[in-house]
Amino acid sequence: MDQNLKARQFAALHIKGNPIRLYNSWDAGSAKAIAAAGAAAIATSSWAVAAAQGYRDGEDLPLAAAIDIIGRVVSAVDVPVTADFEGGYSDDNDVLSENISRLLETGVVGINFEDRVVKGSGLYDLARQAKRIAAIRNAASKKGIELFINARTDLFFEHFNDPDGFVDEAIERASAYAAAGASSLFVPGLVDDKLIERLVKEAALPINVMVMNGVSPVKRLAELGVARISFGNIAYADSMKALEDAAKAIYEG
Repeated sequence: MDQNLKARQFAALHIKGNPIRLYNSWDAGSAKAIAAAGAAAIATSSWAVAAAQGYRDGEDLPLAAAIDIIGRVVSAVDVPVTADFEGGYSDDNDVLSENISRLLETGVVGINFEDRVVKGSGLYDLARQAKRIAAIRNAASKKGIELFINARTDLFFEHFNDPDGFVDEAIERASAYAAAGASSLFVPGLVDDKLIERLVKEAALPINVMVMNGVSPVKRLAELGVARISFGNIAYADSMKALEDAAKAIYEG
């Protein structure tokens, strides 16, 4: 299927009240298994991709290796693929644009792009991050690709114990990110139903929630109007535990 057809197909899966569920993969084999289970799209988890190669999350996995793995995932499945691209592997907008251009050559149709300063501390301010998103949108447009940009804000990871105090900023960031070319807003770390519902109603972008301790079940998130649900590194962690348990049964039996 044409890359843009897949991009449009992927975008159409983001429906408030009927969210796309993304059980994140880490390599071609896991992606094939998830697709065979009926997934409408495949997403990677940067944490899981890095861990599977012996690296820590946070762009420690070399860029070339990350792009190669994503390319293998795309080649392994027929459904659309969105990649967790962390902070784009650069603080410089020109280099960021080049990295996005390289990534798009894999056939990927979506990315996660976060506002955390990956190799520093804290978050990029709203204006700076909006420019970074605009650079990504421009790079994709130059290649004629309708890239789905899932703009991740780490506000609720940074302020996990005071989420109420940062919903207004999340709404402001959603508006700025949307104007810059983002397609949805990813809010990992936000677990409170009332705050999620407020974001759904007031943010300028569809909302993506990550499954973690304290987050309501999928059915409830759908009722709140969430458009996308991600499972992060859960599939990887569960698979590695199952592998360890199976190995123990052999070696301790």
